[in-house]
Amino acid sequence: MKHYLDLERWERKDQFFFFKQFDEPFFGITVDVDVTKAYANAKAQGISFFLYYLYQSLKAANAVEHFRYRIDGDQVIVYDTVHASPTINRPDGTFGFSYIDYHPDFPTFLEAASKEVARVQASTGLVPANSNENVIHYSSIPWIKFTSLSHARSFSFKESIPKISFGKMTEENGKRTMPMSVHAHHALMDGYHASQYIDLFQDYLNA
Repeated sequence: MKHYLDLERWERKDQFFFFKQFDEPFFGITVDVDVTKAYANAKAQGISFFLYYLYQSLKAANAVEHFRYRIDGDQVIVYDTVHASPTINRPDGTFGFSYIDYHPDFPTFLEAASKEVARVQASTGLVPANSNENVIHYSSIPWIKFTSLSHARSFSFKESIPKISFGKMTEENGKRTMPMSVHAHHALMDGYHASQYIDLFQDYLNA
């Protein structure tokens, strides 16, 4: 389900129309998140660490309303729920696109996500996901502890989907950290809203 935002009552109306006209309206933020407890929880349950933190990230993104905003012409759509469209790495070094529904119940999410990962890993090609704009674009780069990141984009194709990427987990003095980048359309949110997501994501990882 979705509805349109009342722009006349929106406190960011001026920012929306200002940044909406930019050739490159996306801004990016890179941080390290503490995954010590999250990694231990995943391993204790014998489940995929990737799917564990993907779920927590998607849970946080759904909780911050601005991550559910998408641009439709001069209007803003608010989706009730956003899902995941992550890249899935394969043993041969390639990757494919996927689509994973968000389920608040983690076991339900895990079952569906595991099947989708297996499907993409057993396939070839990009396998474009059948999804609408009510997704978050995810990517994982587990070989690199990056400190910044940019995305390949076609500026002729206008879209406003947030992009979240995760890097290589490292351990030092018993603490595990992982870099994460958040790229978002500045017409829809600011650094404040990105910080809300990052803080909430960290809370979920620590739970």
